[in-house]
Amino acid sequence: MAEPRPAPAPGEDALLIARFLEMLAAEAGASRNTLTAYETDLRGSSVTLEGELASAGRAELETLGESWRDLARATVARKSAALRRFFGFLADEGLRADDPSAALPRPGSARSLPKSLSHADIERIFETLDRDVATDKPLALRMAALVELLYGSGMRASELVALPRSSVRPESPFLILRGKGGRERLVPISDRAQAAVARWREHVPSDSRWLFPSRTSHLSRIRLYQLVKELAAKAGVPPDRVSPHVLRHAFATHLLEGGADLRTLQTLLGHADIATTQIYTHVESARLVALVNARHPLVDAPSREA
Repeated sequence: MAEPRPAPAPGEDALLIARFLEMLAAEAGASRNTLTAYETDLRGSSVTLEGELASAGRAELETLGESWRDLARATVARKSAALRRFFGFLADEGLRADDPSAALPRPGSARSLPKSLSHADIERIFETLDRDVATDKPLALRMAALVELLYGSGMRASELVALPRSSVRPESPFLILRGKGGRERLVPISDRAQAAVARWREHVPSDSRWLFPSRTSHLSRIRLYQLVKELAAKAGVPPDRVSPHVLRHAFATHLLEGGADLRTLQTLLGHADIATTQIYTHVESARLVALVNARHPLVDAPSREA
């Protein structure tokens, strides 16, 4: 079956992508397959960045790279290469003064762990949230609902921002998410998250399709990324260490430290392949060593001398 055509890039991006592809065809002699691959990756990135790919800075490209984390390394490498070449073209043509493409991922031979947050970092973030929520301002209530769901359920940013208004129900401790590849999974919702969502939903119009609406659609991933950075700075946690994906990573790491196993984590995170979840084996291994040292029947037995 033929691969579906990529969505059209909005506005200025569409014109610049077209110019770039013309250059590849005329000067570099790129093949039709190469041009199609570049077009697909560039258009997709433009749509993700809401038509602002050509003007994106390092922060936006870091967010874009994070949205690729669950893709195969070869796919991430291809997308990064396409965007680096595109930004190189823009700089060479004098269409922008800088080249922010160094912020794009360069996948190596093994999938690396994202930046981590300690329990103390999480405590500072939630203490700040609690102070803000006490003001009862709608934006503070929205932020609390977003972070409670991110850290309390391990959702992907794309899943979170697109939640329907009716998705979190007081009578149900779970919600059903449709993740990558259309796969559905049950996600448990904590009592804290339930309460935070209930307070925020009072400020969401009853006819809204989305739990986190924004003008004609829902809150964008880019805006979520910015809000999380702002919260981190306010909490005294270095913003460069915090993002929606880092909160998802903290959810996974802290669950494992608390005794969860990799198979359970795979289900909660929505990983199709356990190999993806195995980036957390360093945490699981440390827990197992501690378990053996603490619980093995011979731990307290006197040592035998030769």
